[in-house]
Amino acid sequence: MANLVYKRVSTDQQSTDRQNLVLDEAGIEDPVVFEEDAGTSSRLHPLQRPKFGELLTHARPGDIVHISEMFRLVRGTGHILDVLDVLHRDQVALAIHDGAFSGMDLTTRHPRTGELLSTVKFMVQTLAAAGDLQRELTYDGLRAAEAKGNKGGRRPAVPAGKTESVRTAYLEGRSIAALARDHDVSRGAIRTAVADLLPEYTATAPDASTPELPVVLDMPGKVADFLHRAELSPDERAALDQGVTVRRGQGYTLRVSTAPAVHRQLLGRCEPLDGTLAIPAQRKARREYENRVNTLAADAKR
Repeated sequence: MANLVYKRVSTDQQSTDRQNLVLDEAGIEDPVVFEEDAGTSSRLHPLQRPKFGELLTHARPGDIVHISEMFRLVRGTGHILDVLDVLHRDQVALAIHDGAFSGMDLTTRHPRTGELLSTVKFMVQTLAAAGDLQRELTYDGLRAAEAKGNKGGRRPAVPAGKTESVRTAYLEGRSIAALARDHDVSRGAIRTAVADLLPEYTATAPDASTPELPVVLDMPGKVADFLHRAELSPDERAALDQGVTVRRGQGYTLRVSTAPAVHRQLLGRCEPLDGTLAIPAQRKARREYENRVNTLAADAKR
């Protein structure tokens, strides 16, 4: 029996760090890895992808295909059922180690007919349809924003030439939200520009020579997933990569140990999750993380 590991990212700006973490924790023995070229689209049918095709050619009866989450391999219901049919034909098992399908035996068949069990098919169709609906809502939101002249993605940082005017306006009492609207940037970008003027920074300024001790916070999985795809500074990326995944039902949290300042920076990075293009679960996850980060500042004042 061989353990065949499949990895894929949708853009060349993404990394497989998240997948590596999940698969490493699974303790897969002697894995044989098949990784698609960066930017291999999820719209391309899995059976047409080069590396997954190599994996199927390499597979033998009794082998197991390992993936971190279902969406790394398939997206739509049709794709899922096509792949399950091929794996069943080749007598290859599928192990999904995180996400909605984790722990399910999706290759279970009726002992007499050999057909996919109706209960399994129902779960596959229901969960896949939910994923399709989420993407449709996201795409509809993006198209609506584009129609208004807005582009998706994170808004830019404050231009270097306007930083001083932003700082002056903040000292004169202009709010962070108002400055973000004035300069068409996120509130996180404004907070970065005025970081040393913020109350929490001023409170610790007299002890600036004393480095902050790391603090452990649980970051909701939807926040961690967003940040894994974001552009981060080296210290932010290191904190995220060194986080420990803790299972929470069908989801997870990432236990991150880093200085309070880095926690605040990471919170600023996930500002887009509070916007109209984010789904409710993402907004809720960001608020949970914000509450935990804000607790640090409250504790420091006691």
